[in-house]
Amino acid sequence: METGNASALSSPRARLLPRLPALTSYLGRGLFHFLLTLQGLGAFALITLGVMITRFGAAREVIRPRIFQEAARAGLRLLPMFLFMAAALGLVVIGQTVSWLAPVGAIDFLGTVMVIVVVRELGPLATALLVLARIGTANVIELGTARAMGEVEALEALGIDPIHYLVVPRVIGMALGVFALTVYLILGALLSGYLWAFVQDVPLRPGDYFHQLASALSGLDFALLAVKTLAFGSIIALVTCYHGLAQPLRLEEVSRATVAAVAQSIIACVLIDALFIIIYLVT
Repeated sequence: METGNASALSSPRARLLPRLPALTSYLGRGLFHFLLTLQGLGAFALITLGVMITRFGAAREVIRPRIFQEAARAGLRLLPMFLFMAAALGLVVIGQTVSWLAPVGAIDFLGTVMVIVVVRELGPLATALLVLARIGTANVIELGTARAMGEVEALEALGIDPIHYLVVPRVIGMALGVFALTVYLILGALLSGYLWAFVQDVPLRPGDYFHQLASALSGLDFALLAVKTLAFGSIIALVTCYHGLAQPLRLEEVSRATVAAVAQSIIACVLIDALFIIIYLVT
């Protein structure tokens, strides 16, 4: 009898039972933390939007140069890296597509594949993730360090709204930067794609290739591309600024805040991209 009880207690199910309260407690804390973060991000986004509307045109001589500075930081300064990425993206997509389409004689679909893969999906998402890695992380570190060193409180003591001075230029500048870089990345990938197809002796003339691209594109693609890229840039700026600015930080906590901001920005961008995929499917 004792042996039977011992074997029952040593079964996997019996060993799992004592861990269930700890597991449910961990999941509950994770869900509660997620809801609190979502609430904080929503409130921060609404505050930023309210400042944009109510203080539109205020301190133009100060805010406008900062917007141009942030747009150049998240756009023009990253252009050489993105031109290299465009060439690499064209090589990867065309190389795989040609190896798949050439044996079945379906080269006529080369432009359509480039539009679906590069214009609609990989171009905007890759641009957003690269800008997040280069500029988004810098936002968290800069703002988190400024908050830890008391610089944000100093701005408030001088009567300067930190949201208006620190966040609004970053949101507008990063949205414009992601949009511009996405356009350059897509154009570069489409052009380099044909170059790599030419190198692989694909029997496709330039006029036929660009005709395929034009046939696969529609006005909806251009509209959704603009909305998607602006949304990517805005959400990355809001999330990174929120983690660097919206809560008190010590210097040793800045790295943790950066990791959290990057993870949440990636999740947000993927969810936005999934939403646009649904829009493409239903239209």
